Parts: sequence; structure tokens; C-alpha cells
Amino acid sequence: MSVASFQHIAEIEKSPGYWAGVMRRFRRDPVAMIALFVVLALILMAVFAPLVAPADPYRASMLRRLRPIGTEGFPLGTDELGRDMLSRLIHGGRLSLLMGVTPVFIAFFIGSAIGITAGYLGGKVNSVLMRTIDVFFAFPSVLLAIALSGALGAGIFNGLLSLTVVFIPPIARIAESVTTAVRRIEYVEAARASGASSFTIVRVHVLGNVIGPVFVYATGLISVSLILASGLSFLGLGVKPPEPEWGLMLNTLRNAIYVQPWVAALPGLMIFITSISFNLLSDGLRSAMDIKS
Repeated sequence: MSVASFQHIAEIEKSPGYWAGVMRRFRRDPVAMIALFVVLALILMAVFAPLVAPADPYRASMLRRLRPIGTEGFPLGTDELGRDMLSRLIHGGRLSLLMGVTPVFIAFFIGSAIGITAGYLGGKVNSVLMRTIDVFFAFPSVLLAIALSGALGAGIFNGLLSLTVVFIPPIARIAESVTTAVRRIEYVEAARASGASSFTIVRVHVLGNVIGPVFVYATGLISVSLILASGLSFLGLGVKPPEPEWGLMLNTLRNAIYVQPWVAALPGLMIFITSISFNLLSDGLRSAMDIKS
């Protein structure tokens, strides 16, 4: 989504009628509704994993290792240690979604605060904040995540911290661009001329116009975060064994690809379905919010 589109959205006052139109256009998008259904199903599956999973995801048995899909009692087969793949995929959604959503959620608040501050105050404050943010753009997100995780060490917390740092700069950049556009709108200038404080202007006039577009952009980053988190776990820089996590499961099953390729591909399929669903959901929200469509 281009900065021009964000600026166009920001120029529209967010009245109740506008948001009703957004919801109406979103419900008319079948692809977005399917993506929303898939995302909600994955979230519910992760939340209620202990109730949904048919077996203990940690229970191993070398006598039943690498059973094929369709085996009696193991509909999706077993992994390299004889653990039920269906149960591990269901439980793996917990950590995978946690690693995918949490960094973007935290970065959304921190990056939005930085971007709104820089965009509203402008001048030297804008230059200092945004030039600092630009330093992080010198590194590709994948390399930055790997470097930070490697320096901090493997683990869930360090992985979350690394990914949060990766996503703060792009969110801050979008928030700054939209805030700069909103600051020039007539009713914001009128509020400033009437003597309203900066806090009141930001709270009443700026936040309502900025948070929506930035939130739509952030939802698109969840798929990237999910892939990066899975990549870190695959490299041994994220979740540690024996915890079920889709990226880690891909790593542990990579040697089984010649024996049971379909079983080994299941974690990758879950990563693909989840990431594409969040991407389509973000596209649906963007289209619904763009009044020109």
C-alpha cells in the first residue's frame, strides 16, 4: 500500500458513516471474508489446543516414528520421534501465532508513537527521530532479525524482541507520513488556531485518522513476522526443542523428506496458509478503507 493511499485515507474524517461503509465493503469481499474465517479458525485452534488436539504432542515412541498420513490413530502421521503430527501442528499454532502477532502488536504501539510524534512536531524532532529510524532500513529485515537473535541468543523472548525491533521502523515511517498529511488538514489548523493544546489535537483529530491506516499496514506485516519467526526457529535461533512450533518442526523433519515427504511438508503448509490468510485479510481491509474503490 503506497504512502499516497495512506494520505488519501487520512484526509477523510472518520465518521460513524464512514466506518459503516468500511464494514459493508469488507463484508462484500468474499476473499477477505474467507481469510478472516481462516484466521479466526487458526486463533481458536491455538487457544483451545489442549481441548482440540487428539493426543499429547510431547509423547514420543520410536516404534511408530514417521508413520504416513492416514495411519489409523494418526490421521496426519507421526514425526521423527513418533509424536502425533496433528497434535503438534495444533499446539504449534500457539507459539507460531504468538511469534507472528506479538512483535507486530508491540511494534504497532511503539512505532505509531514515534511516527506520530515526529510527524506532528516536525522540524528538528522529526529529523532526529526519522534519521535514527532510517539507520535500521540499511539492513534487510531478515539479516537484522538473524543478527539480533544471534547476538541475544536463542529463545522465545529474544526472538520476540528481535522481531519487534525489526518492525518498529516501517510502522514508524508510515505513521510519520500519515501524521504529516493530517497535520495540514484544515480542521487541525483551525483547532491549533483556536488555542487547543497539542495533546488535545493529537488525541481528538490526529489519532482517529492515523491509527486506522497504520493498523491496516501492520496487519500485512503479521505474515512477514510469521515467516521470519519460523525462519529463526528453523535456524535454531528461536523456539527450542521439544516445544512444537512450525518452523522448528520443519527443521527437525528436514531429514525425513526422502522418507515421508508429505508429513515433512505439513508445517510448511501451515505457515503458508496462515501467512497468505493474513496477507489477504490486510488487502481486504485496505480496499475497504480506500473510499476511491
